[in-house]
Amino acid sequence: MSSPKVVLAYSGGLDTSVAIPWLKERGFEVVALTVHVGQPIDLQAVRKKALASGARRAYIVDAREEFAKDYLRPAIAANAIYEGIYPLSTALARPLIGKHLVAVARKEGATHIAHGCTGKGNDQVRFDLSTTALAPELKVIAPAREWGMTRDEEITYAAAHNVPVAAKKSSPYSTDENLWGRSIECGVLEDPAIEPPEEIYDWTQSPLASPDQPEYVRIGFERGVPTHLNGGRTGLRSIVEQLNRTAGKHGVGRIDHLESRLVGIKSREVYECPAATVILGAHQALEALVLPRDLLDFKRTAELRYSQLIYDGLWYSPLRAAIDAFVASTQERVTGEVAVKLYKGSARVSGRTSEFALYSHGLATYSAGDEFNASSAEGFIYVWGLPSRTWAAVGEKKARPVAATVARFRRASR
Repeated sequence: MSSPKVVLAYSGGLDTSVAIPWLKERGFEVVALTVHVGQPIDLQAVRKKALASGARRAYIVDAREEFAKDYLRPAIAANAIYEGIYPLSTALARPLIGKHLVAVARKEGATHIAHGCTGKGNDQVRFDLSTTALAPELKVIAPAREWGMTRDEEITYAAAHNVPVAAKKSSPYSTDENLWGRSIECGVLEDPAIEPPEEIYDWTQSPLASPDQPEYVRIGFERGVPTHLNGGRTGLRSIVEQLNRTAGKHGVGRIDHLESRLVGIKSREVYECPAATVILGAHQALEALVLPRDLLDFKRTAELRYSQLIYDGLWYSPLRAAIDAFVASTQERVTGEVAVKLYKGSARVSGRTSEFALYSHGLATYSAGDEFNASSAEGFIYVWGLPSRTWAAVGEKKARPVAATVARFRRASR
């Protein structure tokens, strides 16, 4: 009887490398899968490492274009920002990786998928729920939730099983990277009273050391999708990659967040999201130019729920799909160009234009050429305030007899 197969989300790091012999010891044939979403890795070296660690086969999938098209694009349209600060970089990549895990599992006839997440983080939920939603027949194994090994014990275990992991003192920080951002946690960052040291940053230059002259970037949108950068038409992935470099050079995109994890833990997270910071700010500015107030207000409510769904691992849910449909309908006129000034850690919108702009100089100006009919304001205010006026008048009538009764009672009791 053949061994059951498990498809492992393989990063090439210590945890997932050790997971291969650990799973084999439990009777599984291990198939490794590495999904490239923008992390700085040598794909062929990672593949060789997976095979050297004991995997029967090792798949490599370059999903960067898919990530930009099918995950970043709707997230931009929905201004997906968790707790008003985190652009959901790590969270957005997990359902994509989960989708490919399921695809390889079905191709290989596997009964399980596995990942390297611990029992404290959010990613375990995202991987598990993606599997449940896409392939409820598959079971999930999370070795790091079960084995209870320290890092030193993992290194010892790796050496005993001929796993090619360099046994050296590691960085105290845990990082994750993709096109949309870089996350850093652990080490001194676990004390929220301590300022993040400069050594943790890789994508962004210190604002103190950034250029002394500002730099302007112009982002063109078509129906809510970034399509142009500084006048040149290019794909979304290319725009993101270029803005990560350009904005990062100016120290833009550093985020220090005390985050509310899904599992109930408060966690101090530091992110570098240069492109996300610039693009989302520009997109919101363009929406403010072309969408009416009631639609903007309602969309913000939907955006909040949408961001929570992504953070909570519910990408593959009917509600997320329904919100996507609503958001897509709001983007029909979100076309135009936004200029952003990058300087010393800040990204400020400096201008915006659109053929669908609701802004009218003739209506907004206080100078010559004013087209607004000020005489109509008095009638508008009267009608607009009629419910409040009626409410107050009725309340005053009811209050008079009560006040008279109280006054008579007080006189009688003297």
